[in-house]
Amino acid sequence: MNPTTFPTKGNLILVKNSLALSRQGYDLMDKKRSILLRELMELIAEATDIQEEIDRTFSDAYRALQRANIQMGIHKVEEISKAVPIENSIQIKRRSVMGTEIPKVEYKMQSPKPAYSYYGVKMSVDEACQQFGKVKELTIRLAEIENSAYRLAYHIKKTQKRVNALSNITIPKYEELAKEIQDSLEEKEREEFTRLKVIKQRKK
Repeated sequence: MNPTTFPTKGNLILVKNSLALSRQGYDLMDKKRSILLRELMELIAEATDIQEEIDRTFSDAYRALQRANIQMGIHKVEEISKAVPIENSIQIKRRSVMGTEIPKVEYKMQSPKPAYSYYGVKMSVDEACQQFGKVKELTIRLAEIENSAYRLAYHIKKTQKRVNALSNITIPKYEELAKEIQDSLEEKEREEFTRLKVIKQRKK
């Protein structure tokens, strides 16, 4: 038998302290869950807007690329594309939201001046390059948001389990144990009072 369940005043104090701690933990976990949920909802709304913008920008970029292929030829456009530098400025850092680390992507935007020569290049190539550059920026931002949303959803699920465990198991257990010990102590006090009363009457 667990010694903490013995009906003593010391155990009653311990159980009440554990109950108070469990309730405090429940409040903190519930607040954490609410904050993470709010953050997740904001990210989902932002991701939806960015995805729509990516779809529009992709369509514009491919239309411009098709015009460039028609006006200059696929092979010429392919040669021009080789002048575009490889993106290597992306850095992934971390930021914390209620103890949940989510990624923060930082990168240097390329100069608006194209890497290829203007000579002999149609405007459709410039437009396609500009639109695909915008797609890249939006895609980086979307990847950051989706990864953050995934991490937040995972931690919300963990927090929800802890909230449920505290609410449905831990707190009721301590409440019931405190009541049992309290009832037992009160019963002992009544028995002691009755015993003393009988002794007093016998002495009289």
